[in-house]
Amino acid sequence: MARPQVAERVRVRTRMPPGHVRAPAYLRGKTGEIERPLGAFGNPEEQAYGRFGDMRALYRVRFTMAEIWGDSAERPEDTLDAEIYEHWLERVE
Repeated sequence: MARPQVAERVRVRTRMPPGHVRAPAYLRGKTGEIERPLGAFGNPEEQAYGRFGDMRALYRVRFTMAEIWGDSAERPEDTLDAEIYEHWLERVE
């Protein structure tokens, strides 16, 4: 995927791979928007096993409580920011 831009809508992939994973399960499948890019870092999912890991872009993604918790959100308009690596994100059409 081409690098997402600020305010672009993205979805966290729903994969459930075994091992060290850096995408919170409760955010998988949820849609948010890019708040800002944070730079490129070695992939921590590889580094956890002593491998170098390719450089991956890291983004701060903003989600609404309504998106995360649905009708049970106490304050649906509140937001949560999470730092998520590019390989966990897909564009929302």
